Amino acid sequence: MEKKRKVLLCGVTGQQGGALAKILLREGHEIIGLSRNPKAQKAKELIAKGMEIRQCNYLDAEDLTQAMREVDTVFAVTTPFEKGSDNEVDQGKALANAAQKAEVGHFIYTSVASADLSTNIPHFDSKYEVEKHIDSLDIPYTIVAPVFFMENLLSPYMMDSLKEGKLKIAMPGDRKLQQIAVEDIAKFSARIINRRESEFGKRYDIAGDELTGENCAEILSRVTGETITYEGIDPEYVKEESVDLAIMFKWFDQIGYTTDIPALKRRYPEIAFQTFETWAKKQDWTVIKDALHVDEHLV
Repeated sequence: MEKKRKVLLCGVTGQQGGALAKILLREGHEIIGLSRNPKAQKAKELIAKGMEIRQCNYLDAEDLTQAMREVDTVFAVTTPFEKGSDNEVDQGKALANAAQKAEVGHFIYTSVASADLSTNIPHFDSKYEVEKHIDSLDIPYTIVAPVFFMENLLSPYMMDSLKEGKLKIAMPGDRKLQQIAVEDIAKFSARIINRRESEFGKRYDIAGDELTGENCAEILSRVTGETITYEGIDPEYVKEESVDLAIMFKWFDQIGYTTDIPALKRRYPEIAFQTFETWAKKQDWTVIKDALHVDEHLV
């Protein structure tokens, strides 16, 4: 039987932290969640399930160290999409430094697949800067590095197009892209937490499926019962919103992730990494159906 841990979850109201929290609570681990907005609806839902959630500034070394002294495991997530890549590096280093000062038993950092391959994608490079800093410290750590999230399709900028019956991605329709469900990142991370010592010093690129944009559109059409067509857009258009993402999509087209998915699934059958279609069947696509049939509702 796995030992129950006391885990500090950073970004507990975000996608990865929230998904992991549900699994760890189900397994009986004790959790302290850190959030910039503990009054958010997701935070309230987790509190109702018995989790303690605290507001925390990820750059406050004293605050972070104090919180980490109360736990034996830390799950750390950083983001560049609020205040930029430099801020993400500062966040990551502050979290790792606090873990060292607090003598945390296991520090888990979620990076991104291929960040260690000199991609020149700003938010890949910032995460790798954090990885290198973690490796320079005397702390027991594990790096979990997922590929493109399947949940990105649910973000407002992609959902708006899906409501028009179009899947728009800044890549050619026949170019494959590796993807993963956030739930599977959480399952894999929970496994790392449970196995502990055997995972120290390791870095894992993880993915669940690899398929083209046209494949995704076909699957969404089949799952939703609606006609979804694929439209590859120019990365230059994306640049108007984010230079970082434009560089990323160009890299996806020219190089892309190279995780050995079949080997990963053979090695970790208990994770049951989801295909895109398996994931899609679990989602509620009502908003797309309603948008595509708005005229019918007005009759």
